[in-house]
Amino acid sequence: MTDKDYTPSSTHPPIPPTSEDEGFARLRLLRSRRVGVSTYKRLLTEHGTAQNALAALPEVARAAGVPNYEVCPEGVARAELRAGKAAGAQLIMHGTGAYPRILNDLDDAPPFLWVVGNIALLNRPTISLVGARNASSLGTRMAKALAQGLGEAGFVVVSGLARGVDAAAHLAALPTGTIAVQAGGVDVMYPAENTQLALDIAKSGLRVSEQPMGLQPMARHFPSRNRIIAGLSRATIVVEAAAKSGSLITARDALDQGREVLAVPGHPFDARAAGCNMLIRDGATLVRNVGDVIEVLGPAETQLPDQPQLCLEVSKQASRPERSLRETAALHLQILSRLGPSPIAEDQLIRDLKTAPAKVAPILIDLELDGQILRQPGGLVSRI
Repeated sequence: MTDKDYTPSSTHPPIPPTSEDEGFARLRLLRSRRVGVSTYKRLLTEHGTAQNALAALPEVARAAGVPNYEVCPEGVARAELRAGKAAGAQLIMHGTGAYPRILNDLDDAPPFLWVVGNIALLNRPTISLVGARNASSLGTRMAKALAQGLGEAGFVVVSGLARGVDAAAHLAALPTGTIAVQAGGVDVMYPAENTQLALDIAKSGLRVSEQPMGLQPMARHFPSRNRIIAGLSRATIVVEAAAKSGSLITARDALDQGREVLAVPGHPFDARAAGCNMLIRDGATLVRNVGDVIEVLGPAETQLPDQPQLCLEVSKQASRPERSLRETAALHLQILSRLGPSPIAEDQLIRDLKTAPAKVAPILIDLELDGQILRQPGGLVSRI
């Protein structure tokens, strides 16, 4: 059986290459033994096409001291495509229109991504939110508050589907859009306790993985997943992280990719906050609430990818009249009437006001600059 015997789905092809044979050959090349992203790209550059690279690969391996090398069999690649179709997943290839533009320029961009869910989320404004698996109660509350507020402000929340901070962020962002990047196959529910969450994400959000279908995640897969979490977003927020944790790997990836890194501070005696405090010490932006994030990145509308349709939407939004002075004054009075000398949590204040965080944040900044309120560590605010 040859590559031409492969017939894609009639609804949406699992692989959308310029040449069907070349796309299938690229998948085989990537799935061949000892071929990672760097080797894959080097082989394509040196040999021009994946089919030429596959033909040359046994000799390349022999020269590297690996005798009797065999490339990925056609049947293995076809089995992966069948498994993806059975799981309702799509396979998108680097360089095609469906591939997320924000990943295009990364040196180690995944050549292929399996996705399940709403693929349109890949090209909306995104922010990654990560943190400790053994998160504290305050940590999970902060993750939920940030995810909900960012979603209401127009951002899609990206995280890693782990327990703790990741799960809290995904759950809070379900109504507005969330992307889960998985370490194993996109059809593998890990950890098992997040199975229902993963199923819910597939309905209204998106699950993503660069790994083959059915692959059970191992320790070495998580750093690779973390680079995609960072790469899919303009910024990464770390809520809780120990001094040595996967969240710090994600933060380092974000810095290497030229993205913003933000962190929520914690008590010096809490080991779960040590990593965040280190990031802030080294220059990461301190985050107390959604307003701090938007102050650094700007509104979600300014993060939209460059394409005519989206630019038109931005222009329409920019032409809308801003909130009237009367509305602003009323919100000023509402905030001041709820504050006193004793500090309260900003998140609680926002809930009491029953107003979107994106509307409250600039007012709090105005009041702080005007000397009427005092914002304190731990996300607290009081009236002066």
